[in-house]
Amino acid sequence: MALFLLEFLYFRLADRFSIIDRPNERSSHKGIIIRGGGVIFYFVGLIFFILSKGSYPWFTLGLTLVALISMVDDMKPVPNRIRILFHLSGILLLMFQLDLMHLLPIWGLVLVLIFTTGIVNAFNFMDGINGISGGYGLVTIISLLIIRFNSFGWSVPIDFIHQGFLIYALLGLVVFNYFNFRKKAKCFAGDVGSVSLAFLLIFALYGLIVTTQNFTFILFFAVYGIDSIITIAQRLLRRENIFKAHRSHLYQYLANEMGIPHLHVAGMYMTVQLVINLMVIYYSANTPIYLQYIMAVGMVLYLSVLYIFFKIRIMRKVLG
Repeated sequence: MALFLLEFLYFRLADRFSIIDRPNERSSHKGIIIRGGGVIFYFVGLIFFILSKGSYPWFTLGLTLVALISMVDDMKPVPNRIRILFHLSGILLLMFQLDLMHLLPIWGLVLVLIFTTGIVNAFNFMDGINGISGGYGLVTIISLLIIRFNSFGWSVPIDFIHQGFLIYALLGLVVFNYFNFRKKAKCFAGDVGSVSLAFLLIFALYGLIVTTQNFTFILFFAVYGIDSIITIAQRLLRRENIFKAHRSHLYQYLANEMGIPHLHVAGMYMTVQLVINLMVIYYSANTPIYLQYIMAVGMVLYLSVLYIFFKIRIMRKVLG
């Protein structure tokens, strides 16, 4: 109930200060809609920090930094260099909270920093239609909860993160989806929402990877990752500015050019990612690690080829 009240309070403030999203030629929606409703994900992290008596302080500080600059960006455009500086600072704090500074060499830390920045931006890029961010986040959190509470073949459940963290994140997603996962959304996540959600999910997932030393769990972000990477490559080949808004993602072609309802497209992404997650969970508990990595590589290649095939077919159909 408290989270619903916070969301309603934000809606009042957004109306008063005109924090809204007006449709343009690159938008996938019609009509004026409140932007930044995903600020609930920051509140979730903050509430957990307070009620858990200060758990994960460095992470919470990092979350605050990225949420703050993203909220400002939702109200007024922020220069890329300033936004990136805040993102990098927040990610470094997240890495510090996970003790990666002691677990990885310098080159490994640099790779994680770059990779994590890419994930955060992927979540931002993919937040373009009703239901997709909230639905995708829901699939990820449920998958993490399965591992946290159910042994699923392991000798004991994996204690990779405070269970309350996942529960609060789940509650935040339920509240956000109530307003966003509908034909006519009440609000959009905004930069503050997509970035804060990404931060919550990355922290939990990295905690799982560090605890298990199993990198195949990164496939929990496979669908977003493949869509984002291939779309960036496509735009680079076209010599487009990859930092500018666009409508080149597969989900955008499906929703805009093909006219498939937003929630149906979001449901497709959720379903594919859920199937991947359940496969990863099952095989991580019942298969030798070397076979898991072979299957992971094969899965990424298969999904990439499938993605390219469908995207080319759709583009040819749309463009004639």
